[in-house]
Amino acid sequence: MIWEKKSQEEIKDIVFKALQNNVNYDKENILGLPASYLDNKVFYQDSTFLKEAPFISTMVQNPNHIGCHTLGKSESFFSGTQQIEKELIEICAVDILKGEPQQQDGYVASGGTEANIQAIWIYRNYYMSEFNAKADEIAIVCSDDSHYSMDKAANLLLLNVFKAAVDNDTREISVESINQAIAQAKAAGKKYFIVVCNMMTTMFGSVDKVEDYVAAFSNSGCEYKIHVDGAYGGFFYPFSEEQSTLTFANPNITSFTLDAHKMAQAPYGTGIFLIRKGFINYANTQQASYVEGEDYTLIGSRSGANAIAVWMILMKNGPYAWHEKVFILLKRAEWVCEQLSQLNIEYYRHPKSNIITIKSKYISEELAHNFGLVPDNHHEPHWHKIVVMEHVTIEKLSLLMEQLKQKA
Repeated sequence: MIWEKKSQEEIKDIVFKALQNNVNYDKENILGLPASYLDNKVFYQDSTFLKEAPFISTMVQNPNHIGCHTLGKSESFFSGTQQIEKELIEICAVDILKGEPQQQDGYVASGGTEANIQAIWIYRNYYMSEFNAKADEIAIVCSDDSHYSMDKAANLLLLNVFKAAVDNDTREISVESINQAIAQAKAAGKKYFIVVCNMMTTMFGSVDKVEDYVAAFSNSGCEYKIHVDGAYGGFFYPFSEEQSTLTFANPNITSFTLDAHKMAQAPYGTGIFLIRKGFINYANTQQASYVEGEDYTLIGSRSGANAIAVWMILMKNGPYAWHEKVFILLKRAEWVCEQLSQLNIEYYRHPKSNIITIKSKYISEELAHNFGLVPDNHHEPHWHKIVVMEHVTIEKLSLLMEQLKQKA
């Protein structure tokens, strides 16, 4: 196991040593980089508190983590902090998602949307390169509850999306609904498929059964690759469901999206993209010849500080505290469901999720506003959701339950 809890002093020592292995713009004659540390007139590098603040120090020193550090060369100017990102990717791929050591590539993206687009971009290029496929022969298949980034990817990459219908109450797809989506796609001339399986949807926290996708596509006679969108669930579901088949141990799955700025409480801009070795090269932009090691990512230049932030959060907690954190949030979610059941209020919750989605007929506009309940559609809501995060305590939840009780 790579992921082990570290003390604050250990974390500081590792990060500051990494920064010492990065370029120093003051002490070295660096003339060719279109970059520098943050503007010293605004961000004071000599502030005494920086000696105790590894993340803020990293932000001020401003390392650029352009490229992918899990293969080949990377920009040697920032090799110190790149090593920490490389370790973070290995923790996510191996310790969280049960991959084999050194068998996955990945990077810290701007968010789950970028990571999903990265996956679809790679598979589109893979089909074009290996099967001589045309863009109009390639399609995305996902569920009706999938994130809108699939539609963004389709628009950007000139692909079509075919969606499997979802049961309104169970939020489940079925082999039949997937077969219907495949049939529609085939009728439109599609032969190669990019399948996106949800590991906790953004609105409902629902989890797709990957075996249903495998069953449907195995009988279709079509080529397919499976990407798992764990933008919400990636730092939650592997801990709430120990028997999850949504891991790299499942040979049917090739890539994952995780999003640290949700359940991991990292700064925004900390999505994570992970993929099996041998695939990320299909997104290599060889025209980026001035970048040492070239660039395999959609975003290009990106903040090294964001990778450091996620690594620090995981190391400060360690795997056991992370399990405990998830356990507590699950218990709070179960408490909410017990209260709603007593009030005969209809709701949906996946048993391993911390999202509870209530049918909107029970939620007034005022109640939704006062408690920040998010609708599935701002124009004509059918559901409103509660997301049991760290700050969503039983005390706060009980206030909502009292209001619902008065309206029952």
